[in-house]
Amino acid sequence: MKVAILTGASRGIGLAIAKRLVNLNYKVYGLARSFEKTDFSHENFIAVPCDVTKTNELVEIIRRIEDQELEIHLLINNAGVGFFGPHEQIQIKDIQAMLRTNLEAPLILCQLLLRNLKKSRGMIIFISSAAAKKISTHGCAYAATKAGLSHFSNSLFEEIRKYGVKVTSLHPDMTKTSFYDNVDFTYDDEEDAVLLAEQVADAVEYVLGSESNMVVNDITIRPQKNRIKR
Repeated sequence: MKVAILTGASRGIGLAIAKRLVNLNYKVYGLARSFEKTDFSHENFIAVPCDVTKTNELVEIIRRIEDQELEIHLLINNAGVGFFGPHEQIQIKDIQAMLRTNLEAPLILCQLLLRNLKKSRGMIIFISSAAAKKISTHGCAYAATKAGLSHFSNSLFEEIRKYGVKVTSLHPDMTKTSFYDNVDFTYDDEEDAVLLAEQVADAVEYVLGSESNMVVNDITIRPQKNRIKR
């Protein structure tokens, strides 16, 4: 059985990916700040309370997982936060939260796990955002963190591809999750104006199923219609 570490695993895209990985016979260590509202349990899903912005806590947890497992085969950096509005109105603490969650934590996790992933000839998947690829007014700080994540993904692949490690960035557009609960816009009510978390999990499954000689570095997933409401 392969072993995966997945951040942001308690809800939304992360939970959909966790369920899919379990179905694919992975043992999943799911990291998230809280699992109080997570209605999912499985013998191969290990819920690990962890705030990825607390570096000492994150390092300790990863070391503990490595002590328990001979190999780690998959790292999925999914945890993310977003704050939106004119940049001068974004609070400093919220800018820091985006940088630390969306960019710093994935870089630290890769640093911690690269030797293990080289050993297993494993895979790293980054859940970035379609915002990384376009001008994002009223979301420029969020987009910058995701663009940095995608650029890191591309550069990291060139660094470690010779060791057999695969690296992929997924760029989903607006997805039907609780991500938009605390912002001033959300997805349109029409079904073809929003993605489902399970569709992002479909993309993850496709990447995992690719032939050994092929690497899918970049997937962008967008709904048919581009409509939001405020």
